Amino acid sequence: MSFSSQVKGELCRTALSRRCCAQAEAYGVLLYCNQFTGRQVRITTESAPFAARLPALFQKAFQVSFDRLPEAGAGKQIFSITRPDKLSALWSAFGYEPAGALAHHINFAVLEEEHCRLAFFRGAFLAGGSVTDPAKRYHLELSTPHLSVSRELRSLLLEAGFTPKETTRKGNSVTYFKQSEAIEDFLTAIGAPLAAMEIMNAKAEKDLRGSVNRRVNCDAANLDKAVDAAQVQLEAIATLEERGMLEELPDKLKEAVDLRVAHPEFTLTQLAELCNPPVSKSAFNHRLRKLVALAKS
Repeated sequence: MSFSSQVKGELCRTALSRRCCAQAEAYGVLLYCNQFTGRQVRITTESAPFAARLPALFQKAFQVSFDRLPEAGAGKQIFSITRPDKLSALWSAFGYEPAGALAHHINFAVLEEEHCRLAFFRGAFLAGGSVTDPAKRYHLELSTPHLSVSRELRSLLLEAGFTPKETTRKGNSVTYFKQSEAIEDFLTAIGAPLAAMEIMNAKAEKDLRGSVNRRVNCDAANLDKAVDAAQVQLEAIATLEERGMLEELPDKLKEAVDLRVAHPEFTLTQLAELCNPPVSKSAFNHRLRKLVALAKS
């Protein structure tokens, strides 16, 4: 099951309690479904929970049943209403004139209450929305063939405190979010808090992995530097030995030579602790740098 299907499944568990909210949700479905014209309503979905919700939703909202229901076992499930009396019931609910051209604008008067606006957003998402798996990237969108509806939806979202963006794709107007926090807030508001929590968890996991990778990369880089430095130091000691200079070195530098040769894999901190008496990492590093400088002189 895709993450988008999972979200729609959670949304469809929202109870159909108030008739006003059922009408608002159905309004969102109609404006974001495949076809909403003066002759037909056609809703196509691959979401089984949404398909199961639609008949109850339209019955609660309009006391209307669908003229066509999906065929058993069909992948894409198609619902349609074609009877004039049923279409008239839909039009009148949202202030449209059945005899006139259907103007695809949002009637804000039926969305005055906040709970109705959130129900409208939920219906729009169920019919024309999708959200990407947060393990891959953050993207939620609502797509409609009606430009004016898309612009008016954006206004409603802005009033609700969201900051969506807009684009067009294949003749459809798309309202979308790309920030994980905005997607989390939107899903929580429309009735999918569990999906929002999953996005939060995915983001936390990504952040943790990024932190671990940065730490590993940093440790690897430091190890490479330490190995390179040790190689330079061993080469310097070999040069001093070829010149017969090791016996002439001060005792502290002789000790540094002995420890580095005996423990080529040790870090400066480990070597400094082996000194008699132990010295600081900085002091031991200073001795090794003196050896390198002598070899180069």
